[in-house]
Amino acid sequence: MADGAGGRRQARERALGLLYEADAKGLSPRAVMEELPVAPDRFAAELVTGVQARAARIDELLAAHAIGWKLDRMPVVDRTILRLATFELLARPDVPTGVVISEAVELAKQYSTDESGRFVNGVLSAVAAAARPDQPPERQAL
Repeated sequence: MADGAGGRRQARERALGLLYEADAKGLSPRAVMEELPVAPDRFAAELVTGVQARAARIDELLAAHAIGWKLDRMPVVDRTILRLATFELLARPDVPTGVVISEAVELAKQYSTDESGRFVNGVLSAVAAAARPDQPPERQAL
């Protein structure tokens, strides 16, 4: 598994790239990983396969909380970041909600636009409230 915050950040970036590639090529994320000459680290692979395995639930949550946006109309990078972070909210209770949201916002700012950062923050805050209702609201906000 990726070590430390920097290792996990790199793993999230790698997972974002692989999920984006899968979407762009119309392939499954697992198929994209199988084509790689060198496998991604364990955390990145877990993120990619986890998004694939829980795709229906992830997209259901995003559709319910991305008010005014259809998933297929979102920029691909934003949609991919939202899927990645939603997987973490659902399946990685060891990662604090604030960290999941903060990392996703940073990815959006780096690979999309500043407006995307605000959009990702808003959608994920709503998704987090639904996915982790036992977390106090102050842990869900940035």
